[in-house]
Amino acid sequence: MSRVRDRASRLAGRRRSAVPTTADAAHGSDVGLTRFVKEGRSTPAPRGTSPADAREYGAAAPEQMALLLYPDPSAAAIRDLAEAWDLHPILVEDLLHAGQRPKLERYGDVLFLVVRSAHYDDEREEVDLAEFHVLVRPGAAAVLCQDGVWIDGTTADAVAGSDAGRILDSLLDGDLLHLGPEAIAYRLLDAIVDGYAPVLHEVGIDKEQIERQVFSGDAAVAERIYRLTQEVIDVQHATSWLVEVLDGLRGGFRKHDVAEELQTYLQDVEDHLDRIGAQTAEYREALTQILSVNSTLVAERQNEDMKKISGWAAILFAPTLVAAIYGMNFQHMPELHWSFGYPLALGVMVGFSVVLYRVFKAKRWM
Repeated sequence: MSRVRDRASRLAGRRRSAVPTTADAAHGSDVGLTRFVKEGRSTPAPRGTSPADAREYGAAAPEQMALLLYPDPSAAAIRDLAEAWDLHPILVEDLLHAGQRPKLERYGDVLFLVVRSAHYDDEREEVDLAEFHVLVRPGAAAVLCQDGVWIDGTTADAVAGSDAGRILDSLLDGDLLHLGPEAIAYRLLDAIVDGYAPVLHEVGIDKEQIERQVFSGDAAVAERIYRLTQEVIDVQHATSWLVEVLDGLRGGFRKHDVAEELQTYLQDVEDHLDRIGAQTAEYREALTQILSVNSTLVAERQNEDMKKISGWAAILFAPTLVAAIYGMNFQHMPELHWSFGYPLALGVMVGFSVVLYRVFKAKRWM
């Protein structure tokens, strides 16, 4: 099965140069997509809206906020966002260099989230993980697709093109927008967690196919088990780290005065994530057992093969022994000059072989 992206690039992300290229500089101020939200209603931002404009819009009134979406952020675009939002230098380094585990950090009034979504590629039978960086500050939120794909596997070109409105509307859909930009982050977390369910459904189908393949005696099944186990482990790592992110958000409820509606919403997300974690652990354990069963079946087949090989070796040994004795050509040997000596030797060879074959057949070695 070919890989569109190798595992290292999927898990480590694409390293971004700290020095913008010429192409980056040309698009450094390109936000990508922006929505303005006022009193729970979203509208497209004017063309050419910069991160500084979005920050000013969100700060103008308590009921206003802005959402920025970067389908495939360049280093220059990230630096432009960092300057406009006055981001901490360490945070800027995290944004420039992807390939991080899911985590939650706070830099002053800026909440920084790293999360991973999962998408199943049925043709390659592989799980693709995409990294997202989420920035939340008073009056504004920004979502950076570090791997150039959306939660459902949509490419960066599609995200920035015809699917842009659908994607932004999915984040702004719901009755929580009046609670501020934190609602957008919670909505994204909910979408990412829900996205793991169909992935595990497809993994479950592969697991059932592998179970049937194991008992059919297919020699190629071992590699398929290993590959699917690696995919499950990747999902397990991503979801277990995501648990820490949700725990961190819950731990800051009181300190940051999070609305009760958002607390309830996050609890629902945690419930879904718990089910995903349990199912992932179940699949990993099942694949371990399947691998053990396959090893046992392979060993049994090898034992059967060794029995047959040993049986035929014994059958061939008997006539070889007789031929070796009479092939020594000593001068004084019985039946050496007897006219019936040769046919008798052949008869003894055939007789021994037939007797051994019947014995081994009775013992089911043959």
